[in-house]
Amino acid sequence: MGKQSFLHIGEANIEIVRIGVGPPLLLLESEEQRERDSTLVAELSQAFEVLIPSPPGFGHSNRPDYITSVDDVAYVYNALLEQLNLSDVTVLAFSLGGWIAAEMATKTDHRLARMILVAPYGVKHGGTTDRDIADIWILHPEKVTALKWRDPALGKRDFSDWSDDDLRVVARNNESFARYCWQPYMHNPKLRHRLGAVRTPVHMIWGANDGIVTPDYGRQYAKLFPACTFETIAEAGHMPHIEQPAQFAEAIRRSLL
Repeated sequence: MGKQSFLHIGEANIEIVRIGVGPPLLLLESEEQRERDSTLVAELSQAFEVLIPSPPGFGHSNRPDYITSVDDVAYVYNALLEQLNLSDVTVLAFSLGGWIAAEMATKTDHRLARMILVAPYGVKHGGTTDRDIADIWILHPEKVTALKWRDPALGKRDFSDWSDDDLRVVARNNESFARYCWQPYMHNPKLRHRLGAVRTPVHMIWGANDGIVTPDYGRQYAKLFPACTFETIAEAGHMPHIEQPAQFAEAIRRSLL
């Protein structure tokens, strides 16, 4: 799908897919990278040039040793926008990608026009003993699936006929996700204190049944931005764009098209 190329940013060699013609839309995927194959991307590409990079250590992007956190990835992606000389960029970002987008905006947002963040990680609201985000690496996989999906069947993936290269990508994604998000767990302690300086308008979308990061977590997150609106998608968990694609597409149309 689209045109694949690589951009050299320092020692990072970033895989990027570009599809469509129009103003730039930076699509930052979830840790599972399931968004690029969705009908939503095809629809967006009718109105935008959709750019889908793979973070260092994901997809076919390398991961230099000095890139150890989501905070580091944000610097790489801001450099990517600079290298491509993009302006008035719309950002649509999911889960881990939403966290990256939030970090990007705290550093410099002069190239950003607006952000739509779908159930992002990245902040901690409670104290050290409060569980803000479900621990996906300690809980039983079936419990994680039940928390993540309103319909757990949608969380199952059959890898039996996948190529070795595709399976290698899944393994790399899982490893890099753990490296970036293990300690501290799924957040940057500094991020919540930086979001007040973000000038870019933000819209957050949340699955009403998300048990990984709940809508209440999202509402508190939204309040950290100076200009942020918030909506939920009914009968959807952490991936509302997969569980309720029609409702999600309509929410995107209201915000973007």
